[in-house]
Amino acid sequence: MERIDSIGFGGMKLEQGDGFRFGVDAILLAAFTAGETGGKGVKQKSSLNGIELGCGNGVISLVLSHKIPTSRITGVEVQAEEAQRAKSNVERNHLQDRIEIVHSDILDFIQDREKERDSYDFVVTNPPYFKRGGAIPSDSSGKYIARHETSADLDGFLQVSAELLNRRGELFMVHRPDRLVDICTSMRKHRIEPKELQLVAPYPGKGANILLVHGIRNAGAELQMLPTIYVRNESKEYSEMIDRIYERGDSDN
Repeated sequence: MERIDSIGFGGMKLEQGDGFRFGVDAILLAAFTAGETGGKGVKQKSSLNGIELGCGNGVISLVLSHKIPTSRITGVEVQAEEAQRAKSNVERNHLQDRIEIVHSDILDFIQDREKERDSYDFVVTNPPYFKRGGAIPSDSSGKYIARHETSADLDGFLQVSAELLNRRGELFMVHRPDRLVDICTSMRKHRIEPKELQLVAPYPGKGANILLVHGIRNAGAELQMLPTIYVRNESKEYSEMIDRIYERGDSDN
């Protein structure tokens, strides 16, 4: 069953289906890209050309358009239903002049839009977290595809990211801590140098379950570990950081 939710960020509304729904990791990625979690964020300039690989219903692109007003973003989504939902969400929030949604597998996108190689200032991506097995999964539900590698695996996402980024373009990704070695190995393979890592834990004393990664194409080796983000505090209430990146308490939320 579909529903339309008010999600804040300047009064945005988001249609979500009954499959995969966005969580805190999506908002964390947008905030991380905008430099709101303690890192550098994308290098600001008067006009930023960004792309989201695997945009789902478009929530990250929408929130980024609010947090980085100088950005223009292309969202690429392989699932036809989700791509159409993302287009509807862009129109619902009157952002057609700033966000373009493309229904495509990311591997096809890089082939179909050859002229866009080396042209993006930043890539954001929330790729499937779980490794592909020895066979193509039989479960083709939207929720399964959003979380499990199917046509493109982690290395594929990073390869396409490297080909789309300009000479000093920046990658921002959310993933799982247990894939850290795979992530850093693949990034260096494709000449994206890991520059900042940030762990996210449910609350103090609990192990991290989310990893934020910032890399720069063709950069030198120098990695910084940013302070851990806790989603909730010791009282199990949302932390000050989470309230801040959700912009809770703002008059328009």
